[in-house]
Amino acid sequence: MDIPGLPARQAALNLIDAVLRRGETIEQAAGAALARVRGDADRALARAIAGEALRWKADLDLLIDSATRQRLPDDAKPRAVLELMLAQVLRLETPAHAAIATGLPLLAGGPRRLAHGVFSTLMKRHASLPEAPALPDAVVARWAGRADAIAVGLAVPPPLDLALRDPEHTAEWAEKLGGISLMPGHVRLGRGAAVESLDGFHEGAWWVQDLAASLPARFLGRGEGRRVLDLCAAPGGKTLQLAAAGWDVTALDISKRRLDRLKENLGRTRLAAQVVQTDALSWQPDTSFDGILLDAPCTATGTCRRHPDVLHRIGPRQIEEMGELQARLLERATGWLKPGGVLVYAVCSLEHEEGEGQAIKVALSPLPIQADELPPGLTPMQEGWLRTDPGMLADAGGVDGFFIARWRKE
Repeated sequence: MDIPGLPARQAALNLIDAVLRRGETIEQAAGAALARVRGDADRALARAIAGEALRWKADLDLLIDSATRQRLPDDAKPRAVLELMLAQVLRLETPAHAAIATGLPLLAGGPRRLAHGVFSTLMKRHASLPEAPALPDAVVARWAGRADAIAVGLAVPPPLDLALRDPEHTAEWAEKLGGISLMPGHVRLGRGAAVESLDGFHEGAWWVQDLAASLPARFLGRGEGRRVLDLCAAPGGKTLQLAAAGWDVTALDISKRRLDRLKENLGRTRLAAQVVQTDALSWQPDTSFDGILLDAPCTATGTCRRHPDVLHRIGPRQIEEMGELQARLLERATGWLKPGGVLVYAVCSLEHEEGEGQAIKVALSPLPIQADELPPGLTPMQEGWLRTDPGMLADAGGVDGFFIARWRKE
């Protein structure tokens, strides 16, 4: 007999398994995991369940362990199913009976009685979660003194940030869309907005872009027709910013699929850029550039509030691999700058090796980021670099974690 809602829960279980066992992102796993789920609402539900179970995994496991005489193995299927059931009740306001009806069938042929008993015990105790999720031990060790403050920003998924094509109309768009603005060219809306139905989408007045992600392109200033290279550009938010700021943009990326999205966004916003699909490690430009923006490939741990899977699948090996790639890209980028040209380096990572550890290697003259270039509440580091994390601007909805640095070629 078909059980309504069961395919979505099975898909959520498959998503978590892909993250924890195979190290895939939820996005990478979604195609196969959601193949049998019908309807956008159920697909969104599966993602939400998996996301909240991963976001609160350490706390959910503590609850589960408090209700078992013998600790379930970390990779035991009943543990994963209980995490899904508890995440629904404690985070998504699913009734307990619905969590049971769609959770226990996932243990067909397995210890349903055990899972039912643990879940019922926790419901009788009125189990709850803390205000901020606990981070995995390995993450706490890496982020050290920053971990507690970052965790505060992970309690809920982020709001929706928009970058405006014309910053002069910021107040107008904030009022029209019912949002707030944290700096010119930015509007923040509540979660759950259907993007394509919002005013201004079809005429290309804005695009979706986290506030912190919009900062690197801002640090290059106005283009006034000068040439800029956007390295690793897709899916294109920074390319759109640079084009709107008057730069003659060359947008380079290795991924055809991601560049197709960039081209769609250029068409929607009626902005122009030369799009190049190639590997930046083998490409040679025919000229030098007045500005280069390298938003480098990274572990993306700074996006943990929207992609909590990174908390569980990133470790020393991935950080080291990304660091090696970033160093090679930085070395090539510095050679393509004109004298007087400006290089901005950015990563959406919270790892020291990908941020400060790369910045100290750059043999260019520092061009410190200034406080008046930032939204209120963010402050440059002593070195003139910028590091943001999800715990910053928490009262206004937070920001993604980024490291950004800037130099000039003398």
